Amino acid sequence: MSRDILVLGAGMVGVSVAWHLLERGHQVTLVDRNQPGRETSFGNAGIIQREAVRPYRFPRDLTTLIRVLPNRQIDIRYRPSGMVQAAGPLFQYWRNSEPERYARIVPEYAALIRHALEAHAPMIEAAGAEALIRRDGYLEVFRSTEALERECQQARSDAEHHGVTHRVLDGATLATLEPDLAPGLAGAIHWTQPWTVMDPGALVAAYAADFRQRGGHFVQAPLRALSRHRGGWQAIAGEETLTAEQVVLALGPWSSQWLSRQGLSVPLFVKRGYHMHYGAKEQTRLRHWIMDAEIGYLLAPMRAGIRLTTGAELARHDAGPRYQQLAAAEAVARQLFPLGERLDPRPWMGARPCTPDMKPVIGPAPDLPGLWLAFGHGHQGFTLGPITGKLIARMLDGETPDVDMTPYRADRFR
Repeated sequence: MSRDILVLGAGMVGVSVAWHLLERGHQVTLVDRNQPGRETSFGNAGIIQREAVRPYRFPRDLTTLIRVLPNRQIDIRYRPSGMVQAAGPLFQYWRNSEPERYARIVPEYAALIRHALEAHAPMIEAAGAEALIRRDGYLEVFRSTEALERECQQARSDAEHHGVTHRVLDGATLATLEPDLAPGLAGAIHWTQPWTVMDPGALVAAYAADFRQRGGHFVQAPLRALSRHRGGWQAIAGEETLTAEQVVLALGPWSSQWLSRQGLSVPLFVKRGYHMHYGAKEQTRLRHWIMDAEIGYLLAPMRAGIRLTTGAELARHDAGPRYQQLAAAEAVARQLFPLGERLDPRPWMGARPCTPDMKPVIGPAPDLPGLWLAFGHGHQGFTLGPITGKLIARMLDGETPDVDMTPYRADRFR
């Protein structure tokens, strides 16, 4: 039966939800203050990460904590005000990173990741977006043999338990594949399954364009109010009042504040990130996406130039940007690859919505009939958007998904 449905948020997750609901015959309106794919989905590393079966855990070993404490690292930085504001969720994040707890979380997280590629594939085809996609994986490079061997051990375990495929490259083989990288690297792991995207924002926009071409409605306006209305829901977007039987909240890092207005508290904190595009010097070329594993940044040869993305910054969502982390990453990256001039007028900054147990929130809102939740994907919203959309659409239609949805319910935080 066709329903009127509002989807709030036009990042990868929201667009994917809207696309799948329209595919099932519903009347769908997508709402966002910006054009689709212009917030967090715009600034990511552009990898559909089939290998990412293990979510990022909070460091618990003393060596790492001592390394991070001076707040000068490239992979992670923090602001005291942000740590204080998110103290409760961060403490739970630290607890859930304990080995036994984390071991229970990984298979629940991997249950979503393993469907990432197959969920993106029909959307890529329908949107005519093949030109944006590469299917040759990416390289995680290592400076020391010790770090490489540790990651190889983990990779072998993930291959056995989660079907992740990879190959190990020694320094000479890596130099053949990427001759313009600095010499002396220990080697790399070539993750062979992931797909990379030449322009992440353009892929989201292509999915959204296909949604609209097939009859979906898009309203570009800021969300001003959301409330129950005559057995359904009402949203005020800009000057327009929209009503629907069902609403899907997919507002990324803004989701918790809108839920709190409905009397529902879901712990959410943000990990911010930055990026900048560069040219390449002296006829050099970067041939693959490159993760500098022991330092904590990524280089990606995208349409706009070579994109450098930083690690995470723990800060208040509304805090102004600080570009020192990006500058530090750029200085190290120039030693790895001969980057040219900066191509963007200013660095981009975005915020990843994270939960204390590292799993997204996907499913119905407790005690709020007709309200559905799709947020909290952390580092993997770009990867997990389409499978999230598929699962939400099946649940909304009263079907039982192939994936056990219990681990992603919002009521797990009660």
